[in-house]
Amino acid sequence: MGTFNARKLKEKRKKMKRSKRGYKIKALGLRKKMDPLEGSPQAKGLVLSKRQLEQKQPHSGMIKCVRVKLIKNGKEVTAHLPRDKAINHVQEHDEVTIEGIGGSQGKAVGSIPGVRYRVCAVNGISLEMLRTGRKQRATR
Repeated sequence: MGTFNARKLKEKRKKMKRSKRGYKIKALGLRKKMDPLEGSPQAKGLVLSKRQLEQKQPHSGMIKCVRVKLIKNGKEVTAHLPRDKAINHVQEHDEVTIEGIGGSQGKAVGSIPGVRYRVCAVNGISLEMLRTGRKQRATR
């Protein structure tokens, strides 16, 4: 550690910083590049299929989900249908609006394995309105 060692110490510190996974993801902007919604809060997509996922331990039950193909970039994601009987109001080939489910750093929440998005609207009508019977499904 000599008098003229500052440059070497700075370079070493920078190299060590870049070796850490979290810093690298932040510095290169990988989170935004890998995000299917591309940084936006919501996105529209078409329902490919309905499915049920089993909850993680210690809970037991079936989580109702849909596989959605996003219109903006063609990526496929799994989205959760919140609350009771919501799956009855969604059919294949419907246009749904999805949003992030609210986990830290955009991750899955609670006992739902690998699901990071939830459905908030079906064919432009709020899923909550359809579920409670305040609005009718648009017939095509």
